[in-house]
Amino acid sequence: MKASIGVVALLLAGFAAVAARSPQTTGVLLLAHGGSAQWNERVTAVASTVDALQPTEVAFGMASRASIVAAIDKLTARGVTEIVAVPLFVSSHSSVITSTEYLLGLRKDAPPDLARFAKMDHSTPGAAAGDHAGHAPGADPASPITTTVPVRMTAAFNRHPLIAQIVADRAKSISTAPEREAVILVAHGPVPDDDNRKWLEDMAVLAHHIRGAAPFAVVEYMTVRDDAGPALREAATRELRERVAAQRAAGRRVLIVPHLLSFGGIEQGIRTRLEGLDYTMSSQALMPDDRIVQWILDSARQP
Repeated sequence: MKASIGVVALLLAGFAAVAARSPQTTGVLLLAHGGSAQWNERVTAVASTVDALQPTEVAFGMASRASIVAAIDKLTARGVTEIVAVPLFVSSHSSVITSTEYLLGLRKDAPPDLARFAKMDHSTPGAAAGDHAGHAPGADPASPITTTVPVRMTAAFNRHPLIAQIVADRAKSISTAPEREAVILVAHGPVPDDDNRKWLEDMAVLAHHIRGAAPFAVVEYMTVRDDAGPALREAATRELRERVAAQRAAGRRVLIVPHLLSFGGIEQGIRTRLEGLDYTMSSQALMPDDRIVQWILDSARQP
C-alpha cells in the first residue's frame, strides 16, 4: 500500500529538523537504469523530493561514465564536500553495480562487463557509444573517474526493512484469506550462479518479513534469470510453473508478487511463463511508493 502524503510530509519534516542542526555538505548521486519517459520522470520526481533536503542529482544508465560525471559535476558545483552514490536497483549483486564501483574508484579491478556497458548508448539501450553525444571526445568510458570530493556508495535495495515492508504490502493488497494462500516472490535475477545465490539470500529475508506481515500458508521466492541462456531460462520457467501447480494442487490460492523496480515488460514475461495456470499477480511493482524517498535518505545517512 502506498504511504500517504501525510506520512511523507512528516518524514521530510523530520529530516529537515536534522538538516537545520547540521550543515548539508553531502550530495546524493542517485544511480538509476534509464527507461521509458514515464520511468525517468518517476525517478526524477523522487530525486526532486530528496533534493529538497540535500543536494541530489540523477545519473541514468548502466554504469554510464558520462552520466555519472555530469551528475558529479553538478553536485560539486553546488558546493557539496562529499558524495554518496545511492543505486536505485533491486540488488547490489550485479555487474552494473560492480562496474559503477570501479568507475567511482571504489573497486580495484574492472569487471569484464564494463567493456560492454561502455559501448552502449545509455539513452537508447544497445546503440553504439559513438552515437551518443554524452561521451566527451577523448574520454574513455571505461576509465575511473577523478573527483575533487570523496565519494562512497551504498547498497541497493537488497534486504532493507523498508523494501520488505513494500513487498509485504504488495502481497497483502491481493490477499483475501492468507491462511489459504501461497505467496511466490519472483525477481528478474542475474546470470552468474554466485550472484543468483546472493539475490536469493536477500529474498529469503524479504520472504521472512512477508510471513510476519500476514499469516500466509506458504511464502516462496525465486528468480527467473531472463538474461541467461535458454537452458537456465527454461529451467526457471519449469520451476516457477511447478511451484504454482504444487500450491494449486494443495488447494491454495497463488499470489505472484513480482520483485521488480517498476512494471515495463518483465512482469509480462512472468505472465507468459505462467500461461494456462491459475494465479493472481499484484498490480504494482516496488515503485511508485513514497517509502522509496525514505529509503534513499536512510541509505545516504549510513556511514
